[in-house]
Amino acid sequence: MKINDFPSAVIKENVDYTVKEITNVIKKYGPRESGNNACYDAEKHIKKELDQFCDETHFEEYKMAPKAFLHFTKSVSVLIILAVIAGFAVTFALSLPDFFIAQCVSGVAVAIGLFVTAMEFLMYKQFTDVLYRKKVTAHNLVGVRKPKGEVKKRIVISGHIDAAYEWRHIYYIKGRGMVLSLVGAIVVALISFVIAVISVAAHFADMGAFGDFMLNYSFYFNVITVLFMISLFVFVDFNTISPGANDNLTGTYAAVCALRMLDMAGVELENTEVVCMITDGEEAGLRGAKAFAKAHKEEYTDSNIKTAVLCCDTLTDVDYLSVYSKDMTGTVNHDKKFSQIVLDSAKEAGLENVEFSKVYFGASDAAAFTKEGIAATCLAEMDPTPADYYHNRRDNYDRLVPQAIENGYKTILASIFNFDALD
Repeated sequence: MKINDFPSAVIKENVDYTVKEITNVIKKYGPRESGNNACYDAEKHIKKELDQFCDETHFEEYKMAPKAFLHFTKSVSVLIILAVIAGFAVTFALSLPDFFIAQCVSGVAVAIGLFVTAMEFLMYKQFTDVLYRKKVTAHNLVGVRKPKGEVKKRIVISGHIDAAYEWRHIYYIKGRGMVLSLVGAIVVALISFVIAVISVAAHFADMGAFGDFMLNYSFYFNVITVLFMISLFVFVDFNTISPGANDNLTGTYAAVCALRMLDMAGVELENTEVVCMITDGEEAGLRGAKAFAKAHKEEYTDSNIKTAVLCCDTLTDVDYLSVYSKDMTGTVNHDKKFSQIVLDSAKEAGLENVEFSKVYFGASDAAAFTKEGIAATCLAEMDPTPADYYHNRRDNYDRLVPQAIENGYKTILASIFNFDALD
């Protein structure tokens, strides 16, 4: 089947259904912090819907610490601020001749901070989870629509149901200010570390006037470092949860409606299984997708059943329809063939503005699957500036864009049909 042969009335009805359901979920279940009861209750609500047109539905449990991922913004900033204050205090209190000891202390603190930041925010390692004794039980929801015949292919449409802690800088400063603040903190920390290394080296090696300057004055650069660390400390508001209408209930219902639309149109595929997967914990560092990918790695990399995962994340800004073929701050390359299928499918659906892009900062659930060797890619429509509703209270149901949702649904359906048509 081709997307142009699919009844447009079914797509339109599902777009309307999505807007109503997202509004209902937000009003009924409240803030959906990763792993909390609101997430699970919303998933149970969706399971009742999936039961009507799936051959099988079930939950899969895993453990996670919701705040472990982003809490580095607090711990790292406090560590560096205290190190700088201690450096100044020791130097002046003991009337030391230079800032050698201060540079040693701050250099080590900044090095630790940068390492933790890289492990958590750039590489999405579950590095600090061991420090959190209290973990919650979270759930991934799976719905399966089986083909008429033997399963030879499997396409998974996925979206995450949890919503983000508010990022204050986006709410108050908006996109570019947030990027400058967050990236600026990392850049300033790197400069501070380099300065510390040079200054320590100057203590042991004669660098002339340059070395004297580094030992006697360069530590004052850390005043700027402290200002950026204060900004980093207040960056995440753990007490405020975004409504998550666009990020990512649009992706959640894209997965639900992929199967719902096939059912409504009476489409039964011959040998391709279609799976709806709703993850929890994406905003906590891809925890749900990581757990699912690890649990299903053998099944999803079985050469006898060609499998691909299409993660949908934020279907909102019609001018930014993109297939994210590179992920996790550009360090992960998604499956080229499947990414191309999704891009071609969007164009086949009449969406000529679609293009390949990459997640420059952060990651999507698709990265968790690719890292496990499972073919995957990510589809999204979001201003990468980022958008003014990203990770804050503005991301409510009044900001939903039906046309963007429709564009996403057409692309997903076309991708299913084109994947099904593969030899």
